[in-house]
Order: sequence, then structure tokens, then C-alpha cells
Amino acid sequence: MPNMDPKKCPMPSQEPNVRNKNFKEVALGYTEEMAVNEAKRCLQCKNHPCRSGCPVEIDIPGFIKHVAEGDFEAAYHVIAQSSALPAVCGRVCPQEHQCEGKCVRGIKGEAVGIGRLERFVADWYRNNVHTKPAAPAPNGHKVAVIGAGPSGLTVAGDLAKLGYKVTVYEALHVAGGVLMYGIPEFRLPKDIVQHEVEGLKELGVDIETDMVIGKVLTIDELMNDYGFEAVYVASGAGLPRFMGIPGESLNGVYSANEYLTRVNLMKAYKEDSRTPIMKSKSVAVVGGGNVAMDAARCAKRLGAENVYIVYRRGMAELPARKEEVEHAEEEGIVFKTLTNPTEVLGDENGWVKGMTCVEMELGEPDASGRRPIVKEGSEFVLDVDTMIMALGTSPNPLIRSTTPGLDADKHGCLITNGPDGLTSRPMVYAGGDAVTGAATVILAMGAGKEAARAIDDAIKVGKTC
Repeated sequence: MPNMDPKKCPMPSQEPNVRNKNFKEVALGYTEEMAVNEAKRCLQCKNHPCRSGCPVEIDIPGFIKHVAEGDFEAAYHVIAQSSALPAVCGRVCPQEHQCEGKCVRGIKGEAVGIGRLERFVADWYRNNVHTKPAAPAPNGHKVAVIGAGPSGLTVAGDLAKLGYKVTVYEALHVAGGVLMYGIPEFRLPKDIVQHEVEGLKELGVDIETDMVIGKVLTIDELMNDYGFEAVYVASGAGLPRFMGIPGESLNGVYSANEYLTRVNLMKAYKEDSRTPIMKSKSVAVVGGGNVAMDAARCAKRLGAENVYIVYRRGMAELPARKEEVEHAEEEGIVFKTLTNPTEVLGDENGWVKGMTCVEMELGEPDASGRRPIVKEGSEFVLDVDTMIMALGTSPNPLIRSTTPGLDADKHGCLITNGPDGLTSRPMVYAGGDAVTGAATVILAMGAGKEAARAIDDAIKVGKTC
């Protein structure tokens, strides 16, 4: 019998006033009993609307059916047919806007906890099954991937399963991209990311780190000198944006990218870390997305007494996931919405001492939503010693500047032919944040899957010509 409880099984988690002082994972995961019970909430609808909301096309009803039957290994194999990073997606995907957003159970209650079940299955498999996958028979063709983030890892995994010899070139010293440097340990433990990476290596994927393509090698050299028949550019969007207000060059002003990289990749939160990070008393994080929540929650864990989210629209307009906003509020982050900075104030030594702000009100809606308007005479000073800009990022210009004929738009994003990811250069494909600008992990993975199909099709055509 289906479980007709209108609410999903709650996720066990650390208490807010405990977790805001450590970097251990907040959510603790379902038990087997919880997972089976939640899976039984799925009605196994005839039209499977949830599946249409998944950018990587997971057979969601199929894997949930196996969970409901207690066959967790079979559930994992269903997910693995479509996703190279199930333990990651189960933790960081915005399911509420995708698969769960289309769940029929959500019409008169809460959607089935699809993301929580995916996480459970991936964790169960990692802890209980240790059989290495069989490497596919090689097909004699080589593809290069630039960037070992979610999009690059997805295209590498999909092509490796088809027998391609795939080499991934990663600029940093460790694979994972934004999964390693951007998302905090308390949301996505790094050993889980590396476990997923190791699974790709077992399929035969080569990953070369400390390889800055555009500096060490160019795309032309990869294709002409190294024999790669196609190149997939998944170099992400790591170039931070600033507001352009006075005082942004003061000591104590960070981009969220730098701040999170120091904390997540370089482990600045550890006692023995060799990476310096500012010991702040009061921190303002400017922005309202998931990156802003991550930076604010990290600052709190690093010992800041006061941490503010400063956002020019209201709480209803925050682009961050609802769960991340709720977690931040529980952990003591103060939301100063309808507030916009106009100047960063410094002391005599060039360090941040405050931030001049104005209050905002929402005007009539336009293409971007309700436009914020400054309230006259509302200027005030917020006392902070650290300011973190979480205003979005754009692609680094290195790849496009060293690849003749590779077209980009005015924001520096590579221009592609459509979902297949083909750029203006023959057999050079691109996807993820390098094309869209900063977006979600799962959308980057979806782009990788589309490009893998297109690359395979193009090379097969080339074989028969």
C-alpha cells in the first residue's frame, strides 16, 4: 500500500547551535526504514512528470520503486545509468524547482523527497558495495575535456562508458571544480566528491591536474599535436563580479569565490591550515543566492559574532534554495533585505570598518522581477570588518583568448549551436557555466550529457566518411 502521509519524512540533522560551530555535514541522511517509508509515498504515476524535470533524465519512478522494495543496489544501478554524480546531486540539486517541483504528491501536500532518496541510495551503495565497474572496450577514439567540474566529469563519464579514451585537464590541484572549491564541507563532504571522481577513473578516464589550458597547452595543440578528435570546454565561471562602489579595494573585502576557495579547497577552517583567512567579528555578505548563503554560513562557523546577508530585494525574491535560507536563519544569520551598499568605509590603515547602505523598496515588476528603488533619506552605516561580494561570476577569458575563432557573447560566455554544445569551432564543444554563466550543478551536468551524445554522433559520422 502507498504511504499517503502528506508530508515527506523529515531529514535528520545537526542542531543549529551545534552545527554553526563545525564544518561537519548538516543533514545526516535517511535510515533504511525512513528511505523505504518515503519511497512508498511515490504513486508511480502513469506519465512520470518528475522525470521530465530532471536535466540528466534519471528514471526517478524506477529507482524509487526499488527503494520501496528494499533493493537499494538495483536502485543505484538505475540512477547510475543517467548520473555520474548521484551522491552529489542528492545533496546540492534544487529538486524543489526540478523533479520534486513536478511531483503529483506536491499538489495537495509535499512532494516525494526525491533528492533525499537519491542521496540515500548513493550513500548506501558507497558504504556497502565495493565492486569496481568493468572498463568498457576501447573504441579507438580520443576526446579531451577542459575542466573537472560537474559538466566535465559528466561528459567524461558518458563518453568513457561508450569506449572513448577521455583525458580531463583540470587547472586546480584536485578534480571536482566548484564541487571542491565552491560548496562547503557541511553541505557536500569532499571525500564524497573524490569517491565519485575515483569511480570515473575506474572507467578509464584520465585526469591531469595543475593543467591550465590556454597556458600550458592550447585547444589547437590538443587537437593538432595530441590527436584529440573533439574537445569539450567545461572551464566554468570563476571570474567574480563586484559592484563598482567606492572602497571595494580595501583590506577585508573578498569575492565569495576567493573566500570559499580558501575555506573549502584550502581548508582554512582547520587549526593547522597554512592558508590565511580573516578572523572577523562582523561580516556582511552582499547577495542572495546559494553562494551568499554558503559564504555567510562559513563566516559564522569561523567565529564571526555577527553575519549579515545584505540583499536589495525582499525575502520572497531571494534566489537561494528555500532549504539553504532556512538553515542560514536557524544558524543565526541576520537577513538585511531591501538593503543595498553604496560605499565600503575604511580605517586609517586601509581595513574595512563599515559599509554605507540605503534602504530599498520594490517598484513595479519588470523583466527581472520587481525593481528595487532607493528610499530617499534612508542612508545608514552597518558596522562590519569584513565584506564578501556574492554577486555572481562570469567565465575566465583565458580559453577564448587563446583559441582563434571561438566566439563568445558580451558576458564572455561561449556561444554554442544549441543543446548539443557545438561552438563556432568544428569539433569543439562547450557546456555548463562556461556557456550559461554561473548556474546549478545539475544544469551543468545536463549540458554534459547532451554534448556527450553530440560528440559521439559526430565522431561516428566521421568514421563512416
